[in-house]
Amino acid sequence: MTNSMPTLAVWKFASCDGCQLSLLDCEDELLAVAGRVRVAHFLEASRAVADGPYDVSLVEGSITTAHDLERIRRIREVSRTLVTIGACATAGGIQALRNYADVTEFASVVYARPEYIDTLATSTPIAAHVEVDYELHGCPVDRRQLLEVLGALLVGRKPNIPAHSVCFECKQRHNVCVVVAHGTPCLGPVTRAGCGALCPSVSRGCYGCFGPSESPNFAAEAALLRTAGMSEDDARRAYRTFNSTVFVELTRREGTS
Repeated sequence: MTNSMPTLAVWKFASCDGCQLSLLDCEDELLAVAGRVRVAHFLEASRAVADGPYDVSLVEGSITTAHDLERIRRIREVSRTLVTIGACATAGGIQALRNYADVTEFASVVYARPEYIDTLATSTPIAAHVEVDYELHGCPVDRRQLLEVLGALLVGRKPNIPAHSVCFECKQRHNVCVVVAHGTPCLGPVTRAGCGALCPSVSRGCYGCFGPSESPNFAAEAALLRTAGMSEDDARRAYRTFNSTVFVELTRREGTS
């Protein structure tokens, strides 16, 4: 950080704005640090914009156009620390489902004048194009993790970002396993923690919003999903949602998808 008040910038690419809204939802907590950081660029919250360089840049959204690619490179150049937030920025998001289909065909069906659509054939995470310092996963990102990272960077320490699975959080909350107790399909064993085991805590299976954990065992998970009555096709579709690019790549490497 610089000796003067550190600057924060928040940027949007292809996304739904949900992760930026998660930051805005931290109203009370942000007031506590308002006097210690200067928000220099955050169009979701203010039209006021200050030129870089920026001490911390939070980036939401995936790269889907040639213009996106140029812009993220410029942002990286003026950002001392770059943090990607949410499934779109860290894994390409739901829109990365286009990576497994013909984008030209999609455009011809959806748009009346598809010739005006200028897009890349794929939706890719920020880290595929520039160096990223920290990644915060989730759809949307967890507000507690956002505050942890911002607070850590303000005081000059390394943020504490969990890499273990959702099952760990379930045990912390004394949840009954939804697979064992109810036969409910759940991606918790292979999904990164961070949500506080939100879905299993209300007796629903994990949907994999936070992407794969650090050391996922997809072979064991495949057997677990079969036990819960999921077919191979259903399991494949379950992986191809919020974090399709990373889930599909990892399962392909292990030969389980």
